[in-house]
Amino acid sequence: MGEPEKTLLQQIREKEQEYAKKNEIIKKETDAAIASAQNEAESLLCTAESAGKTEAEQRYWQEKGKIETEIGGIKHQAAAERDMAAARGEKNLSRAVETITGYVTME
Repeated sequence: MGEPEKTLLQQIREKEQEYAKKNEIIKKETDAAIASAQNEAESLLCTAESAGKTEAEQRYWQEKGKIETEIGGIKHQAAAERDMAAARGEKNLSRAVETITGYVTME
């Protein structure tokens, strides 16, 4: 003798249980995929942040080097102009002394 035929209600209940199991498996797979994607996103974010920081540091030092070179050029130019002014001053010193002395002594 075979098993007695299941009622319609029993058949529906079995299908519900079958779909509930499948749904639970899919939910676990989806949760695992979401967790994996979140971990990957966090890792990529950390990598991007690190790369951005490294790039910013490199640019900082490059620009600082350019500015220091420019400052060195400006200092060199200022020293050259100072030396030229001092040379002109020395060249005209005796004449300036004579002119000032002439005004003071009223010659």
